[in-house]
Amino acid sequence: MSWLARFDVEAETAYAEGIFDSYAWHRRLWEGCFPDKPDTKRDFLTRIDQLENAFRLWMLARIKPERPAWCSPYGFAVKEIPASFLTHRYYAFDLRANPVRTIVQRGPNGETLLRPNGKRKHGKRVPLVKPEELRAWLIHKGQVRCRDKDNGKDVSGGFCIVQDKPLEISPMVETHFRKKRRSGYHGGVQFRGTLEVTDRERFIDTYQSGIGSAKGFGFGLFLLAPIVM
Repeated sequence: MSWLARFDVEAETAYAEGIFDSYAWHRRLWEGCFPDKPDTKRDFLTRIDQLENAFRLWMLARIKPERPAWCSPYGFAVKEIPASFLTHRYYAFDLRANPVRTIVQRGPNGETLLRPNGKRKHGKRVPLVKPEELRAWLIHKGQVRCRDKDNGKDVSGGFCIVQDKPLEISPMVETHFRKKRRSGYHGGVQFRGTLEVTDRERFIDTYQSGIGSAKGFGFGLFLLAPIVM
């Protein structure tokens, strides 16, 4: 079971509440939508669209979210996603993601640097900006969404991009944030196109889990509309 919620919030209200960046949105949505579940895993995806003097937010959650006190009743809507919604073959999609590639950390002689437990050190994530790299990244996500930590095998995203339909890729936009007195940024890219489901079970898992990194900062949520081809 999943729930999709939409929030329309005036910019003046957001700033009065101290919501100035993507991390603040994530934190305040968690506090406002799930007030009685402080220790529950933050198992939801968000998307933040800045409009003229306002924000529109989307949330996909496995638990039905409540309306935060700072969001007007007229600016809040939530609905349960029926199982039938994810049974179609083709979808028009709108995705804002954080496409990156990871550079492996190496020593002076080119050796891969390891942590004390013997595992490879986390590499540096570098944003992708070239259109051909971004297109390849999204196509690859449909084929290989992630690596299964238990058996080391690749997990399919369960979809492919329909090649004879337009794929719009926006220029990368930096989204800055502060977390625990440290500042950072993510590179956000918007993709719009048509996808075909190739493995329904995997695709449903991809839809619920999101695409790419920085999912706690407003990235990775598919907005879908079924289409007939």
